[in-house]
Amino acid sequence: MTDPADRPILSWPDPRLRQRAESVGAVTPEIRALAEEMLRIMYAAPGRGLAGPQIGEMRRIFVMDCGWKEGTPTPRVMIDPEIAGASADTITRTEGCLSLPGIPADVARPAEVTLRFTTLDGTQVEERFTGFEATCVQHERDHLDGVLCIDYLDAAARAALDPALAALGPV
Repeated sequence: MTDPADRPILSWPDPRLRQRAESVGAVTPEIRALAEEMLRIMYAAPGRGLAGPQIGEMRRIFVMDCGWKEGTPTPRVMIDPEIAGASADTITRTEGCLSLPGIPADVARPAEVTLRFTTLDGTQVEERFTGFEATCVQHERDHLDGVLCIDYLDAAARAALDPALAALGPV
């Protein structure tokens, strides 16, 4: 695959960030190489998650590592992920996004989610996520449907971000 410096992270308002990604299907050597490349790009950014559409790969895959900045890296790859369940309880966190550099958004999301996904070895699993990992899973999963964290803001909060969004480029 290409060097991370050769594959930029797309910034808003790139229209690819608003498109629904296609299913990956079978885990092939190409998909494994894509996952490795995505992890390199994410760590270099430095971020905690990265979805395929953020680098122009319109496939349903994301990578994440919620704790690497505080300790040992624990990279995760989720292929064709679907939310299988979510708690009624919500939590609001300030989310950052590599495609919205310097634009934090306070987003309320379910405090716990169950994600069904395929791993790099082709195994289908279902896993429950809580805390910051639950937020990250939902944030990255949204990218696969063309949804950004700013889409959850009310009109006043979104209007407050409009000058920063305009600085990223014309819509």
